[in-house]
Amino acid sequence: MMSTAAALSRIRPDVRAMHAYAVQDAAGMVKLDAMENPHGLPPELRAALGERLGALALNRYPGECVNDLKRALAAHADLPAGWGLMLGNGSDELISLLAMACNVPGAAVLAPVPGFVMYAVSAQLQGLKFVGVDLTPDFELDEAAMLAAIAAHRPAITYLAYPNNPTANLWDEGAMARIIDAVGRQGGLAVLDEAYQPFASRSWIDAIRRDPARHGHVLLMRTLSKFGLAGVRIGYLMGPQTLVNELDKLRPPYNVSVLNCECALFALGYQEVFVAQAADICRQRAIVLAALGAWPRVKVWPSEANMVLVRVPDAAKAFAGMRARGVLVKNVSTMHPLLANCLRLTVGTPDENAQMLAALAASL
Repeated sequence: MMSTAAALSRIRPDVRAMHAYAVQDAAGMVKLDAMENPHGLPPELRAALGERLGALALNRYPGECVNDLKRALAAHADLPAGWGLMLGNGSDELISLLAMACNVPGAAVLAPVPGFVMYAVSAQLQGLKFVGVDLTPDFELDEAAMLAAIAAHRPAITYLAYPNNPTANLWDEGAMARIIDAVGRQGGLAVLDEAYQPFASRSWIDAIRRDPARHGHVLLMRTLSKFGLAGVRIGYLMGPQTLVNELDKLRPPYNVSVLNCECALFALGYQEVFVAQAADICRQRAIVLAALGAWPRVKVWPSEANMVLVRVPDAAKAFAGMRARGVLVKNVSTMHPLLANCLRLTVGTPDENAQMLAALAASL
């Protein structure tokens, strides 16, 4: 009989050396650690959604509803002419599929760091080299370093999060354009991750529409998580139809459940509700930024997302103090040297933000 130790030896050593993605226990806490929309569905919509979901044929695999959702998302995003759209079980699955599609000997994935951790994780799991290029101390793109890394490594995929996580900023448009052009010249894919688009003042999709020929190698990812449906797990990728057709071959059949699909279709039928929620979050973000900007012991950066990055004298102490006071945020101080003593604060409701600010003040 094979022992557990022997069976473990069959698992790749790099996988065994990894840490699982940690989700913090938020029971009984003001949960401001995961950039979720703090607003739930209005009561009347909850009842309507429950009735709609109750009528579904759960004994059947997802069918035409998936195509209905793709059409609805294409209309919601105003899909550029000649582009296609594919669905993912959240953006995480799309990132994994991209790495799988580009997994050829010697291929690399490149991204600015600090950034979304799943770019590097997906590359590692597929055996791709990951190249991280440090941002500047103010979390702007280091254009010269990015261009040099693209020339040196010729990455199959270059990720540009717009806005970035956890720094919450939109990068300089000129630098973005020159980096995207450089990726195209060496035959790579430029993947623009617009997860936080509902809270940003601009989107790269406008540049794509103005000059589609310049963006034939560009893919644009978005998600309904920040729209207000984090629990529904719907990500979508848009790009030139020929590229999307190839990537869609890797998508598992029925990767989006009929429940998730119908929830998303329902929400897209009430877009005005979620637009109003995003506007409220942006108003609350301004209040939080103004409050933190007046504190002498805290450095705060501008935000174009539903999160705020702050640097405090001692991030571990502040995080523990806030948690002890019932407020859960994200301590990102160990993710990258540029994030030393930084906390990432999700923007919540007025009451949640007041509790967060009070807990942070008491924990400094």
